[in-house]
Amino acid sequence: MSDNFSNLSDRARDIFRLVVESYLDNGSPVGSRTLSKISTINLSPASIRNVMQDLEETGLLAAPHTSAGRIPTQSGLRLFVDGMMQAAEPSAEERAAIEAQVKHDGPVEEALSAVSSILSGLSDCAGLIMVPQKEAVLNQFSFVRLSPTQALAVLVGADGNIENRIVDISPQLSDTNMAEAANYMSERLSGMTLSEAIKRLDEEITSERAMLDKVSADLVRKGLVIWSSDANNRPILIVKGQSNLIDDSANADLDMMRQLFDDLENKEAIAKLIDGARVAQSTKIFIGSENNLFSLSGSSVIAAPYREEGGKIIGVVGVIGPTRLNYARIVPMVDFTAQTLSRLGKI
Repeated sequence: MSDNFSNLSDRARDIFRLVVESYLDNGSPVGSRTLSKISTINLSPASIRNVMQDLEETGLLAAPHTSAGRIPTQSGLRLFVDGMMQAAEPSAEERAAIEAQVKHDGPVEEALSAVSSILSGLSDCAGLIMVPQKEAVLNQFSFVRLSPTQALAVLVGADGNIENRIVDISPQLSDTNMAEAANYMSERLSGMTLSEAIKRLDEEITSERAMLDKVSADLVRKGLVIWSSDANNRPILIVKGQSNLIDDSANADLDMMRQLFDDLENKEAIAKLIDGARVAQSTKIFIGSENNLFSLSGSSVIAAPYREEGGKIIGVVGVIGPTRLNYARIVPMVDFTAQTLSRLGKI
């Protein structure tokens, strides 16, 4: 990509930039006659056509139809975004609207939903926000035998939520063992997160303070591990504004729209995709087939990580839309939203 950029002449860069900006603005192929009317170009349509042909041969532009109009390829968009785009900072009104939603009172998920909605509205895309689900804090735990080899583990969290999971048990496990395990967990591990409880269990078994036989201790461990693993693998993902993805140009390709909406239903896959932005220090842009999930629908994802007070990355915020996005406006907007979430410590 950098080679393509360095090999372009000033004239080719100017024409390429104008093609991309015009395409992102109106979604239509850009012709040489249109560009020749721009005063800064000062070239004949024939000269412009020659440059556009050269850009097409380098893989930066493509002709979608038999007409002379060109549009940027995915590689062209990537070159533009990485090396030529002039970002436009969010306006004072946009910043105020985002900050107002981040300060939203009430449960965390309501605030996240409000942030996703305002980002969707401002960008005319679908808004995405993800944060790993926090580990439940243990309050009470019980086991109910389902069969000689299975039991139902019932967790009551400090927030009042009750969830169940099936665990495999030894046929030798008695009802007394199950009661002993549940009492130990409720009495010794209450008020801890699941990972903290596992650490406490290990420490007490090592020091022989657990007062549990091996069969009961194994059941306690199984109950804790299944819950700890489950919490880490279930991120909260909120998607708002899918209707923004339906416009006149989208309706021209209904198959792609159906594919996109099918992809949006797969929240686990979306979570894995934007989780890739957690390792980034700033906003990350996935264009078209650069991400496997949305490659068939030809969509782009812009996502940025946000942090807790100590600086640890705890979530990702972003948008999804067609590859024809106003990247110069939306990238800074997503970045500002992530910074605001970090600064105001919403999670």
